[in-house]
Amino acid sequence: MTNWLLFIGVPLLLGLWAQMRVKSAFAKYSQVGSASGMTGADVARDILQAAQIQDVEVVRIDGWLGDHYDPTSKRLCLSSETYDTPSLAAVGIAAHETGHAIQHAKAYAPLQVRMAIVPITQIASQMLPFVIMGGFWFGIFGLLKLGVLVYLVLAAFQLITLPVEYDASRRAKIILQQMGIIRSGEEIAGVNKMLNAAALTYVAAFVAALGNLLWLLSLVSGRRDD
Repeated sequence: MTNWLLFIGVPLLLGLWAQMRVKSAFAKYSQVGSASGMTGADVARDILQAAQIQDVEVVRIDGWLGDHYDPTSKRLCLSSETYDTPSLAAVGIAAHETGHAIQHAKAYAPLQVRMAIVPITQIASQMLPFVIMGGFWFGIFGLLKLGVLVYLVLAAFQLITLPVEYDASRRAKIILQQMGIIRSGEEIAGVNKMLNAAALTYVAAFVAALGNLLWLLSLVSGRRDD
């Protein structure tokens, strides 16, 4: 029970806290208009043009805070809240996702590694339900050992995601100021708080994956000692 609380319970609480921080920051700064009057779509297109990236399409998608950059199709996908809104939250999110497009164009090494291990991560994620059902419900020890490998892959993916996401936010903060899209100290502080809150969710995801890995290792080690 102690191991479960340490490896699963604490990361779960951290994840919930990080999600609350993001929702709170988005709720606040989505109501604060940017002085430039630019929507998220405007910001994304202007940054791409300034970076001389001509082959990335900016598109609107459904889904709350589902914003992402798809390197496979070179599409910058912005939720309607980001795409159509001239708010500080939209500006920050759009600039962050455009940061990934710039990483891709510049062959940023951590992004290249993450892209390379995506297929393995997808396989591991698909195996996870069978590992949980067979290992925990039916007590198949071999599946528990397989689960260690699965969570090792997932933890490695979340670990390499950290520098990718933090670098995208770093680029966004610099570019927004250099291009004059955000100008006042209040705007800069607002965008920074929004992006910093979002970054916590990636830290929480890594901690959760690592916690699951360590918990499973403790179970496998316990079975061997029996």
